[in-house]
Amino acid sequence: MTALRRHRALTRIWASDTGWKGWFTTVSHTDLGRMFLAVAVFFFIVGGILAMLIRAQLASPRSAFLGPEHYNQIFTMHGTIMMFLFAIPLFEGLAVYLLPKMLGTRDLAFPRLTAYGFWCYVFGGSMMIFSLLAGVAPDSGWFMYPPLSSAIGAPGINTDFWLIGITFVEISAISAAVEITVTILRYRAAGMRLSQMPIFAWYALVTAVMILTGFPPLILGSILLELERAFGMPFFQVSEGGDALLWQHLFWLFGHPEVYIIFLPAAGAISTILPVMARTRLMGYGWIVAAAVSLGILSFGLWVHHMFTTGIPHMGLAFFSAASTLVAVPTAVQIFAWIGTLWQGRPTMHLPMLWLMAFFATFVIGGLTGVMVAIVPFDWQAHDTYFIVAHLHYVLVGGFVFPMLAVLYYWMPHVAGRTSYFNLGTVAFWLIVPGFHGTFLLLHWAGLLGMRRRIDTYGSGQGWEVINLIASVSSFVMAIGFAIVLIDVVVNAVMAVRGARDPWNAGTLEWAMPTPPAAYNFASIPRVTSRDPLYDTPDLPVQIARGEGYLGDCARGRRETLSVDTATGEPRYITVFPGNTALPILMSAITGVFFLGMLLKAYWLVPLSAVGVIACALVWVWGLGRKETEGRIPAGHGLSLFTAADVPDPPGWWGSVFLLLANGTFFGSLLFGYAFLWTIAPNWPPPAYVDAGTGGLLLLGGGAALILVGTRLRPVWGLALVLAGLAALAAVCAGLMLRAPDPAAHAYDATLWVLMGYALLHHLVVALMLGLLAARRLAGHAAATTVGAARIGRLWADYAVAITLVAATAAMLPGLLT
Repeated sequence: MTALRRHRALTRIWASDTGWKGWFTTVSHTDLGRMFLAVAVFFFIVGGILAMLIRAQLASPRSAFLGPEHYNQIFTMHGTIMMFLFAIPLFEGLAVYLLPKMLGTRDLAFPRLTAYGFWCYVFGGSMMIFSLLAGVAPDSGWFMYPPLSSAIGAPGINTDFWLIGITFVEISAISAAVEITVTILRYRAAGMRLSQMPIFAWYALVTAVMILTGFPPLILGSILLELERAFGMPFFQVSEGGDALLWQHLFWLFGHPEVYIIFLPAAGAISTILPVMARTRLMGYGWIVAAAVSLGILSFGLWVHHMFTTGIPHMGLAFFSAASTLVAVPTAVQIFAWIGTLWQGRPTMHLPMLWLMAFFATFVIGGLTGVMVAIVPFDWQAHDTYFIVAHLHYVLVGGFVFPMLAVLYYWMPHVAGRTSYFNLGTVAFWLIVPGFHGTFLLLHWAGLLGMRRRIDTYGSGQGWEVINLIASVSSFVMAIGFAIVLIDVVVNAVMAVRGARDPWNAGTLEWAMPTPPAAYNFASIPRVTSRDPLYDTPDLPVQIARGEGYLGDCARGRRETLSVDTATGEPRYITVFPGNTALPILMSAITGVFFLGMLLKAYWLVPLSAVGVIACALVWVWGLGRKETEGRIPAGHGLSLFTAADVPDPPGWWGSVFLLLANGTFFGSLLFGYAFLWTIAPNWPPPAYVDAGTGGLLLLGGGAALILVGTRLRPVWGLALVLAGLAALAAVCAGLMLRAPDPAAHAYDATLWVLMGYALLHHLVVALMLGLLAARRLAGHAAATTVGAARIGRLWADYAVAITLVAATAAMLPGLLT
């Protein structure tokens, strides 16, 4: 087969639907990555407009431009959009688009999950924008501290939009994180060991795992606060055994890792672009990987950094202050590795390099002020002043937005297949960078002079007037620069000329394909032997186009790629991807109805939509099964492999492992909240504590034993034992809930209901999984084709047993200790 015939055949197999229908049915990572990026940029524009309204209000004292009510909505939505609807989704879009191309594969591990996550992001973000346009936007700050956000402090629907909309959007983040993690570990070019992955893939892997472990505390906090607002469960009310500080702990358990979740992808892009601009190879690859992993771990020990003024014991203050300063070490390792790369190379000052230089100058200042606020005495003085606002923007804009602009100009020739010859980007650079420093460098000064953050106006004669005026003018200069960047992108996409395949002479695999990329990425899956395959094998693009790699024969007429061994990169099995489908957007829309029912207090919609989501999920999973095994099929180079449907560790098993990681973090956060209230809150537990008795303990242990044995037996008997065990565990959970009939009476009762409800939900999930497995067997599926599905069901059943044992024991503990 010639290269042209192979290209046409693969395009027919992998192409999205034509016309408007393709927008809603595509599962191509290239299409979805572009869509993610476009929507994230839209939200950035909205957030930027809100920022200009804020600076217009603060440009002069006693300004009447915005009233307090509208200012609070705009201030809250600016922070919410930039943190939740722009920064993380932009990383997701970049990873969705780039990772398969950099790793040498044809798509992400779960194409339909990518589409589902994207549409959840669109619907959740649209809910937030609607609230802004309707005048009912959240107004308690993007941090939503109770009691400002409680039903007493914010009785309207404003806060509910934030809680429900953000929880909806977080589904997208968790979906993307599972997708990215499994793709990096299992879908790479043949022979690409972990130590040979592109450096961006390492950063993306660390970031994705951080999302899986950092976002669940916020999701839990949002659920608890909404349960308090909707049903009166007093998790954050001191008078009923709750504590408002619980929200701050849960929020900042997410919030400080969030800063590094935003920074690390930018650092990965820097580590990718900088060596190319310096015309050399990256110095200290291993040290940079170790630094990225260290940052990911250390970031979870810093959340109290944001709570130094809340009455933390001095020992705790010392520990978290030390941890906050220690994080500078892995950051410095990366900075010095980048400086060393520049030193050994011959840098060329193309536009991406200019943005990297702006990053260095800005992020170092932000890092130094971060070390300053890590020192407790200084933080006590600067806390809640504009010094913190300025520090935050130096870290986030300097550490994320500037590198993302380098990303834009570096990979724009790849996305569009065109070479830029306009100088608008350079003009924008010289407007944005001075405008940014003119805004936020001065706001450090205002903060040191005592200007409080989150204020909508200020009086004359405090020494802030000139500072704020100059900062506001500079901010509009910066905004003009960003507008020119958008114009530059549009002009170059429409008018620029076709460019070379690899205009930067880079060494990573995304430049081994024609640009703009074809729907299938690679005509054949290459075998690589180094970190920079295009440097070491210059004719690799020709080999790929000729079909000299794996899966170059498309005679089977379906979407196929390789799954490889995690450590060595050697081929293990062939994954067959699904085709275009509207199922993801349908399922995300039904998920949206679930959240809409909560928002509008139309609770009858909640169970109906839950049934709809379950039905979509069953249809989704049923289509993955096949009645008969294919056996080994040719993969190229004389190698024959099984398909993913016939192996014990299919992609679904790996996805379940990392989804359960997020799930376990959610449960761990719930136990943390239980222990925190037990330790801190007054009258905890109440005198009428729960005492399950010996019978409850015996029933709990017996049910767990039945499930653990049943999942390891063959059907019929195994299924019967598991169902009996689930019934026993459910009876224990229901009994504990019935001993606290009014969850609104006390925070202890409310926590008990959440713990037991969480366990019961997983019993339902396991029952559905086992029912699906039994239905497949009844439909005549061969045993060999259900091995992987059975292992997935066993994994979830074991998790359900573990969390039920822990949750029920925690609930019984007050009685057992008395």
